[in-house]
Amino acid sequence: MNSLLALYQRLQHVLLMVLCIFLLAEGGQLVMLRALPANPGFWNLSHVWLGFVCCVVATTFFISNIIGGSWRQYFGVFVGNWQPLWHDLNGLRLGRIPAAGGVGLFSLVEGLTMVALLAVCFSGGMWFFEQGSNEALFWRSWHHSFVYLFITLLILHVVCALSHLLDLIRD
Repeated sequence: MNSLLALYQRLQHVLLMVLCIFLLAEGGQLVMLRALPANPGFWNLSHVWLGFVCCVVATTFFISNIIGGSWRQYFGVFVGNWQPLWHDLNGLRLGRIPAAGGVGLFSLVEGLTMVALLAVCFSGGMWFFEQGSNEALFWRSWHHSFVYLFITLLILHVVCALSHLLDLIRD
């Protein structure tokens, strides 16, 4: 059962990578403010529909990553488990790369990246469902803010993953 869950999570992760790359890359092509234009075109429609697909995959990915108490791996600091985070931060100060997996800095970055993606999905969905109203601009603003947060955490997540590859090459 655990191997099936791990395979499912890897497939979700790959699908999320592809979706996020596409959605972030095409974001500059959009012409949406308060509502979809009358003739939305390929970029606007693909962003909306792939955004909804991303919402479903991101939600199921998050759930599959936190079931069975494994949420403590990503969010242990929120229940007072600060020791692994301090250990990793002190290690960084001394030039050591934190360990992959387990509880610590890199897991916290992964968890926060998942939450930021869910915030992007939620705000984008609200923007879509509120289109045509004054609230649509409110949700558009939040959507953009969450996108910038997500991009920042995603870059940090990629740096963490690349540092593990570097660590494997060195050993």
